[in-house]
Amino acid sequence: MKKYIFLFVLVAFLCSLGYIGFNKSYHHGEMAYPKAEWSRAGEILMHTPGVELFNGVIHPSAGLFENYFDVNKAASEHREYINLLKKNGIRIYTVENILDEIGIDTLRLLAIKVLKYDISAMPDEDPQASRSYKDKVIQDMSRQDLIRCILLQPTVKLYRTDNNTGYEAQYIQNPLMNLYFTRDQSITTPKGHVICQMNSTQRAPETDIIEVCYQHLGLQPILRIEGEGRLEGGDYFPAGNISLIGCGMRTNREGIRQVMENDALGHDTVVVVCDHKFWQMQMHLDTYFNIIDQDLCTMVRSRLEAQPDQPEYVTCDIYARHQGEKEYMLIAENKPFVTFLYERGMQIIPIDSVDEMHYANNYLTIAPRHIMAVGGQSHALQQKLKDAGVEVEWVTLESLIDGYGAAHCMTQVLKRDKSIQR
Repeated sequence: MKKYIFLFVLVAFLCSLGYIGFNKSYHHGEMAYPKAEWSRAGEILMHTPGVELFNGVIHPSAGLFENYFDVNKAASEHREYINLLKKNGIRIYTVENILDEIGIDTLRLLAIKVLKYDISAMPDEDPQASRSYKDKVIQDMSRQDLIRCILLQPTVKLYRTDNNTGYEAQYIQNPLMNLYFTRDQSITTPKGHVICQMNSTQRAPETDIIEVCYQHLGLQPILRIEGEGRLEGGDYFPAGNISLIGCGMRTNREGIRQVMENDALGHDTVVVVCDHKFWQMQMHLDTYFNIIDQDLCTMVRSRLEAQPDQPEYVTCDIYARHQGEKEYMLIAENKPFVTFLYERGMQIIPIDSVDEMHYANNYLTIAPRHIMAVGGQSHALQQKLKDAGVEVEWVTLESLIDGYGAAHCMTQVLKRDKSIQR
């Protein structure tokens, strides 16, 4: 009898962790780098926000956030989102767990790069002695303090004093409060991972952390955007036999050029979706457009119904190449994006403003016609999705969405089922 009780408790525990589920049946085919946004998701990289988030919420606009939100509630929502994804048979890697696992020397290299001693107010201070002192502190740091250093990005501004130890200091932090939006620091194409170059300088250090995470997982990135190039993951969708890349507020032509010239996309057709509005609420392609299945997508109504003389009007430039070739050729320019979608046989579900403002369009597709979306949307939208045969799991993200992102922004899908494509 005790044996059966033990087995029952064990199974219940595994269910709570999302490793076992009785309510759904999952069939994963062979997993590979994503070729289509609608293919079944198998592996995702995420980051549950922690202490680094606080500085961002005390001045939301400076932190690239929309409003103040409770840090603890945000972390709790994020953990529950992870649990829901696990219950769908998806393996979740977190930045925190990876940093706990990687070699201590790698952590030291990351930490020594971001910890700064500012001795500009002390002209008599020996720079080499200051560097040596910092090296010793880094060498002595515990693993957890190294991680704190990496996430908080501290600067110690030093002053000379005749009291006590001879030093006074002002402590400044540049914490990575946006790291939980793991969509943005990279893109995952059918060929592998591309490390982005962020539009905002305060987010630039995030890419180094994500690159280390990939290397730890044995996923060596194939390209890193450099120079004047800007590329952020919220502007990219793999879509069967094409790539969609948004060009606008956060991603520029130079970033797109580097990806194409380095043959990093794995598709022979690339559609550059051109944003002419440059509005923070619609900073990325995934804020006003998203894909549910090979023949079903959503678009915010203001974009869907925009006229050519309005800034909301979305156009696209189409590049193509013959199979086996490397160079792309421009074959269509300034084509209405909505027309392009209809010509591909896509049904478009409009997202009204009231739902858009509640991040309805920023959902994550985890399988054909199966999405994870922010709860609290209008009855009208819920009915439209139901009529289109979409299974929706409504996720509570009321705190997290005040950071200007939602279910899609918080995930980087590493692997999807390779058998479903178009």
